[in-house]
Amino acid sequence: MTEPDDSGRSSRRWAVSVLQWVVALGAFWFVARDLDWGATAAALGDISAVVVAAVLAVTALEFCARFAMWYVLVNGLVDASLATTARVDLVIKFVNHVVPSKAAGHSVAPLVLRHYTGVEWSDAVGLAGANTALYAALYGATALSGVAYFGPLTGRLSGGWLLVLVFSTGIYVAAGALVLLAGRRMDVAGRLVARLGGVLRRVPRVGDRLAGVAGALPSFTDDSAATLRDLTSRPGVLVPYALGWMGNLVVLPGLRVVLVLGALGGGFSPPALAGVALVAAYSVTVLPLTPGGVGVAEASATAVLVGLGVAPELAAVAVLVDRTLGVYLPALLGWIPSARVDLAEVVAAET
Repeated sequence: MTEPDDSGRSSRRWAVSVLQWVVALGAFWFVARDLDWGATAAALGDISAVVVAAVLAVTALEFCARFAMWYVLVNGLVDASLATTARVDLVIKFVNHVVPSKAAGHSVAPLVLRHYTGVEWSDAVGLAGANTALYAALYGATALSGVAYFGPLTGRLSGGWLLVLVFSTGIYVAAGALVLLAGRRMDVAGRLVARLGGVLRRVPRVGDRLAGVAGALPSFTDDSAATLRDLTSRPGVLVPYALGWMGNLVVLPGLRVVLVLGALGGGFSPPALAGVALVAAYSVTVLPLTPGGVGVAEASATAVLVGLGVAPELAAVAVLVDRTLGVYLPALLGWIPSARVDLAEVVAAET
C-alpha cells in the first residue's frame, strides 16, 4: 500500500520541480525579452577598468559582510573562525538554491551549524532561529520602508507589482515576529504558526506551498529558546549583525547597481536608496515559486527599477550583474563545501 503513495509523492515532487523551473525560465524571458545582447555585451565591454575594479571591490566587501553576520552570531555562543562561519554561510546559500524557498533552505541551518561548529543540537537550533528572526525582521522593516516610500509616499510605484511586494514583505515581517516570539512564548507562537498555516493553505493554487513556508520556521525546545533569547537581547550581537546585514543586503548591492547603471549611461534617483529598492524588489524570493527565487527575483527587480524610472534595457543588465555577483556566485562557491558535507549522515547521527 505504501508503494503507490511513495510513487505518487515522487511524481508530484517531480511535477512541482518542473513547474518551478518553467516559471523561472519564463521570468528570465520577461527580463531578457527587450535586451539587445550584442549591444549589451559591447556596452559591458566598454566599461572602464576603474568601474570594473570598483564593482569587484564592492563584491568582495559584500562577501565579508555576509560572513560577518554568522561570525557575530556563532561567536556569541562559541569560539569560531571566520573561515568556519564562511563555510556555514556558503553551504546554506547553496542549499537555498536547490530547495523551493528561502524559509525551507534556512531550516537546514541547524544541521550545518552542528556539523561545522560542534555546538549542541539545541544551541544549533537557537543560533539558526536567531539568524532567521533577525534576518527576517531587518528584511521586513527595510522592504516595508521601501514599499512605503516608493509606493504611497511618492507614488512612483503602483499596480500589481506593488501588491506582490506588500504581500511578500508581510511574510518577512510575520516570520521575524513569529520566530522572535517563539523564543519567548513557545505556546503562543505554536498556535500562531498553526493558524498562519491554515490561512495560507486557503490561497488558490499555491496555498500548500505557502503553508510549507510557515511549517519550515524553526521549532524550539526550552534550551534552544533560551539561546535565541540570549543572542537577540545582547547589543554586542545585535549591532554588529545589523551592520553586517545592512552592508550585505542594502549598502553594497545598491552601490554596485548604481556603479553599473552609471557606467552604462543611466542612473537611479535617489542613489542612496537604490539598495532599499532592491531589498523590496527581491522580497519575492521568500515566496516558494522557484528554487532560491531564480528568475522571479530578476523579473521583480527589473520591473521595480523600470517603474522607478530606469530604462528597461539598463535595469535588466544591472539586475543580472547584481544577482550574478551577489547571489549566484556565493551559491556556486557554496557547492564546494556542500560536496564535503553529508547532511543525511548528520541527521542520522542525531536520531
